[in-house]
Amino acid sequence: MTNPQVTIVVSPRERFSYARESLESIYANTTIPFRLVYVDGGSPAYVKEYLQEQSRLRNFHLIRTEHYLSPNKARNLGLKEVDTEYVLFIDNDVHVSPNWLDFLLECASETQADVICPLTCIGQPLHQKIHLAGGEARIVLEVKGEKKRRRVHEKHYFVNRSVAEVQDQLQRQPCEFAEFHCMLVRSSIFEKTGPLDEALLSTREHIDFCLSVAQAGGTVYCEPASVVTYVPDVVFRWSDLSYFMLRWSDAWEMQSLQHFRDKWDLKKDRYFKKRYGRLGHRRHQAFLKPLMKKLTFGQSVPWLESLLIFLERQLNHLITDRYAHKYPQLVSVHPQTTVTAPKTLVASSR
Repeated sequence: MTNPQVTIVVSPRERFSYARESLESIYANTTIPFRLVYVDGGSPAYVKEYLQEQSRLRNFHLIRTEHYLSPNKARNLGLKEVDTEYVLFIDNDVHVSPNWLDFLLECASETQADVICPLTCIGQPLHQKIHLAGGEARIVLEVKGEKKRRRVHEKHYFVNRSVAEVQDQLQRQPCEFAEFHCMLVRSSIFEKTGPLDEALLSTREHIDFCLSVAQAGGTVYCEPASVVTYVPDVVFRWSDLSYFMLRWSDAWEMQSLQHFRDKWDLKKDRYFKKRYGRLGHRRHQAFLKPLMKKLTFGQSVPWLESLLIFLERQLNHLITDRYAHKYPQLVSVHPQTTVTAPKTLVASSR
């Protein structure tokens, strides 16, 4: 059998309850040879047993920890096991379509790109609503008189558009960032960038990596012939909720944003104020709002919603404090690193 070109590294995104559907979609829709490393960070017993059984049946490498992992920590554990030309990072809540990997590898071969993302859709029904079709991400140097300021420019292409509506506009093209929902990477780029930054616990890790790739002279492409869908859901199972609340905790987001600012020498501008202002938004949308609807039979009760938000935030702080005390080595802040980016990365604006 031909030696595989690619190792697929599956890691937790924010929950565990879609693990079976996601993994089975990979095996059902991938016909070319591949290796698979599955990083299981503290999944509940029923998922743990399923993955152990599948690892024996399908002969993939299963890495299990009994505690939760930040996404970049999990990806780096998988990356250590990669000895193929490419590594494919994919979250455990992603459903892939037929020939998805063929199209990504074909794009990598024909463009020599270092990072390739598919057309990434969101939600049910599968493969119909666009989440990401590539985008722009760079550091812009603004000059106003004697004042200079570095800021992040970020733009998503075709976000929330129907695939059918823009199908004729979707074509392979260079872009500036991909997301870790599904991302093919030429393994050699890590010789220049080093491993993924584990001080980014929950957010901006994809932007950080793609900025590092650009700084190293690498390129990013989007290949919309390859289609995948990430499948978020209402989070009510405790085994999902406990990880979800840690993954999107105020503490992890604050640390990630602060580290990203320090690393790339950025000020607390509108870009960051918006993200600080949205702390807890994901928890609110995936848990609190659905819970409110259940408790009030769909009626609006502002005082109850305010109380639930307050109580959830206190619980969130307790969860993150407990985890930090139990696993301090997993959430420690790396020393501040200031990056001076070359002209190919920084655009000037007046």
